[in-house]
Amino acid sequence: MRDWSLTQGDPLYLTLAADARFCKPDYLNDHIWEAELGASDAERSAIALATTFGLRARAMRVLLTFAENNIAIADPNAFAVKPPLRRYYPNFLTLDFSPLENLNVTTEFWIPESHAAAGRVIFTNKSNAARQITLEVCAALAPLDGQAIIPTQQQLVNILAGQTGGIAPVIFMTGGPKHGSGARASLMVEIELGPGATRHITFAEAALNTVEESFELARRSAARPWEAERARIEMFDASQVLDIRTGDTDWDAALAFSQKAAHGLFFSGGEKLPNPSFVNARQPDHGFSRKGDGGDYPPAWNGQSPLEAYYISSILHGAPHVTKNLILNFLSAQNEDGEIDGKVGLAAQRGKLLAAPLLAALTWKYYQSAGDETFLAEVYPKLVKFFWSWFSPAHDRNRDGLPEWNHILQTGFDDNPIFDVWHPWSQGLDISLVHNPSLEAMLYREAKSIVNIAQRLGKNEEETALIQSQSEKLRESLAASWNANKSFYAYRDYETGAVSTAKTIAKKKGDGNMRPKFEVENPVRLLIEIQTRNPAAKRPEVEISEYFSKKKGVVETISGSQFQWRTGGLVATTQKTYARVGRVSARGLDENDKIIVKVIDTTGEDITLALPLWAGVPERQHANAMIARNMMTADRFDRAFGLPSLPESPDEEADLVSMSVRPAWNQLVGEGLLAYGFRAEATRLTAHVTNAVIQNLKQNRSFYQRYHAEKGTGIGERNSLHGFAPVGLFMQALGVTILSATKVKLEGRNLFPWTVTIKYKGLTVVRGAEQTAVLFPNGESVIVKDESPRVVEM
Repeated sequence: MRDWSLTQGDPLYLTLAADARFCKPDYLNDHIWEAELGASDAERSAIALATTFGLRARAMRVLLTFAENNIAIADPNAFAVKPPLRRYYPNFLTLDFSPLENLNVTTEFWIPESHAAAGRVIFTNKSNAARQITLEVCAALAPLDGQAIIPTQQQLVNILAGQTGGIAPVIFMTGGPKHGSGARASLMVEIELGPGATRHITFAEAALNTVEESFELARRSAARPWEAERARIEMFDASQVLDIRTGDTDWDAALAFSQKAAHGLFFSGGEKLPNPSFVNARQPDHGFSRKGDGGDYPPAWNGQSPLEAYYISSILHGAPHVTKNLILNFLSAQNEDGEIDGKVGLAAQRGKLLAAPLLAALTWKYYQSAGDETFLAEVYPKLVKFFWSWFSPAHDRNRDGLPEWNHILQTGFDDNPIFDVWHPWSQGLDISLVHNPSLEAMLYREAKSIVNIAQRLGKNEEETALIQSQSEKLRESLAASWNANKSFYAYRDYETGAVSTAKTIAKKKGDGNMRPKFEVENPVRLLIEIQTRNPAAKRPEVEISEYFSKKKGVVETISGSQFQWRTGGLVATTQKTYARVGRVSARGLDENDKIIVKVIDTTGEDITLALPLWAGVPERQHANAMIARNMMTADRFDRAFGLPSLPESPDEEADLVSMSVRPAWNQLVGEGLLAYGFRAEATRLTAHVTNAVIQNLKQNRSFYQRYHAEKGTGIGERNSLHGFAPVGLFMQALGVTILSATKVKLEGRNLFPWTVTIKYKGLTVVRGAEQTAVLFPNGESVIVKDESPRVVEM
């Protein structure tokens, strides 16, 4: 195991929570903590644990104070030796420091289960004189209701207790503590240490419904066999986390914290979801369901999408069983028609939208790593059924064999300005009315993955002939979406197959008729925008006619139910297309409401349009042009901290959306670069995204949901899975796939600027620029200099 020495200014991630590998975390009442190693504010600076119990309190802190000769010290900035982080696991961390001269202290924080937190402080006297040290465990609770922490007793034992949000936090301490006399409620123990002597004190916090229940849990937690529990944690970590050593501590820390934080997002399976699954972020304000059933949880906690499953699987390179369990969870939600819900939650929540077609690709990726053919045979018929569910009339409205997204939430880019309705600069186009290259690319990759699985299982070609035929149709549609002028893919109308540019054809205030006199050669779809300042505005009815007279030509009525609310008003997309418009009539508008009729704009570009590269769709010439002119061009997608969501911003206020780097999408594009032989470019992309992660772990001790492409600053939710470092892409760019402790796949060259050492279950891979050394657990070693793909095994 690795000992770190990370201090303030280094990358740090200090969230602690119950780990599903060692207990069954309480999904509905999960207490999540953050460790503190000091702060710039001396009044608050301390070695501490902090939480809000899922917003059941304004704040709760448990902090340590050390004293000798009546001089107390709590601020780590004033310690003789400041506290570096030595070890970190999702539920456990170790700090080493010296609060006083010649007094070495090791402090360990541990979250044994969802309702308890524990700490152990180990003192070693390094001086030649006997010393009397006082340890004080202080607690501060700012309750929403109830009472702050006060000194009290339970069963003649001195404790601290409070009340907030229906729970009773209690602090228990070993060593026969007294109540402290300072401003903060505390428990204190006086420790006599001879020269070279060592002693440890344990404390625990628990928060259940009553003080009595909390006291019992805190006492049990403090009495657990600490050394054995720590050894078990370290053993699991060594067997499921890749120890990656680049020679650059910042990189090593970002890659390690990302893997450990990903493990920390998991909860145990149960009746409502058979296998362990994850939430998207875990921090002190999360974890409490006031309804008691998880139905009130925010999006980060109410289910997992296939894209999120794909990304967390790539991060947890050393734990392939995680991928298998996630696939089985999705398949457990499959209905008789083959449909799988796109967001399956731990409390049986459902997104009520069809899952993005990534499950066969994820299954094939899992098989390539784990070689589990039994699993392939088990899931193959379900994956085939899921694939064909996308081609039902509910998802392929015009039955042309080319499905459409039903909702923007399926896409993995839910603030895409072409389809989003929540930003004033977004268009609000109905996503179900366009051919979307990202969906078609996913389906194409699904088809290829299913064929690969069928071949591995020995199925005959006739069984997959129809899927092969369907994949060819998808490829042809994607070819039609190729924009040669931009060397990029484009959105197209799902009926006309055309790309259209925005053009206003009519506008007015209030009810009444408009005569646009609009006529074009090729039919186009229209967007109806209502601008209103009335928050109680009614949904209008709009009628569009090819001619001013209702008696001839196409007439379409846009009913109120077809309008969507958006920032500043409402928006609707016509179901029909028009080569001419002679009349637009509006009813139900206030006199100051404004109606604007315009041609839809499908020319917008975003990172999802690069997905055909990941799917292996474009021919080599197109792929080369796409990468050179888009992914590696500074005024397009090539930015200092990764590929942004959009190459150009539609509005000054759209910067945080357009310049958002989404690591999961960067992962997919990076895989596409590697598939077409662009290893140097994939390596560079990995470095850009990882540098953004490092910057935020250094400055804010946090991951973020997204990162600014040019500044690297964090955007969105803290400690979100979406912002973890792309460990999987790092390994792929490095050209190393760990298949087991006795088998590793190598390909290409290491183009990173340092030799990389990877340790896993006794296996060591040393990847240099010119050669790779593989050392197996039995002592056998192999040197590889060839760049061609090969499997090396013991």
